[in-house]
Amino acid sequence: MRVPFRGVTTREVALFEGPAGWGEFGPFLEYEPAEASRWLASAVESAWVGWPVALRGSVPVNATVPAVRADQVAGVLARFPGCTTAKVKVAERGQSLADDLARVAAVREVMGPAARVRVDANGAWSVDDALAALRRLRAHDLEYAEQPCATVEELRDLRMALARNGIDVPIAADESIRKAEDPLRVRDLEAADIVVVKVAPLGGVRSALAVVEACGLPAVVSSALDTSVGIAAGVALAAALPSLEHACGLGTVALLAGDVAVAPLVPVAGALAVGRVEVDPERLEQLAAPPERTARWRDRVRACAQHLEATR
Repeated sequence: MRVPFRGVTTREVALFEGPAGWGEFGPFLEYEPAEASRWLASAVESAWVGWPVALRGSVPVNATVPAVRADQVAGVLARFPGCTTAKVKVAERGQSLADDLARVAAVREVMGPAARVRVDANGAWSVDDALAALRRLRAHDLEYAEQPCATVEELRDLRMALARNGIDVPIAADESIRKAEDPLRVRDLEAADIVVVKVAPLGGVRSALAVVEACGLPAVVSSALDTSVGIAAGVALAAALPSLEHACGLGTVALLAGDVAVAPLVPVAGALAVGRVEVDPERLEQLAAPPERTARWRDRVRACAQHLEATR
């Protein structure tokens, strides 16, 4: 990573090629087979099945600003030319609300009043902390707050508290969708205004499309720090959505210090083109993991494949 992102400094994934193209299997290292197997199902869909028909030829994306100091914001945003939306990480462990306010203010200053600015707390706030933070952050005209609290019940309670206090900040659910046994509880409890969906954690493009349709809420497609191979699957999902009202969080290849594609999938004029990426064999060789890491990832693939077979 160019800068640490949610504590990640080096991103590891497994890539494999099938008749439909390349697939990416990149569950984070702490994920057990029950959760990681959905990522394998997504990779198999990409490499062996292919994706649904695209309804648009390009997808608008947001800039992503990690929990950097305010004076580093301009440098981060420079990696996302043409983007008119920014997602800003807040509630980072070891940082304060003052740090968040300074970072968001710097983003607004660099991007101007017409830009859309959203914040992402990754579930780190309590309802009371989220209410207090959003009361102050709304001065920067937030598009929405992504996963401000950890549980679906807390998101519901926060939405009601915001309404009671006249704080007009929509709530987007991320982890409450992609890490939940029942992602539709967000809909049933009226816990969010927007759903954030990621292809791999939901088991592939078609599975994610079904979740969006069932939720009946506007959707934002986001990445999980994928290489260009994984990002292409996210773009395929965004391109297949019947409606796309918000910029998607798929510009994150710009946060990586290296990538596997001949032409890395980074935004051009604030958007990503729909389609497959060409993987560079030389880059695969340069970025290859050492043998002991490769063996571990082969074991993960086997364990996840066995889990998928057992639960089919």
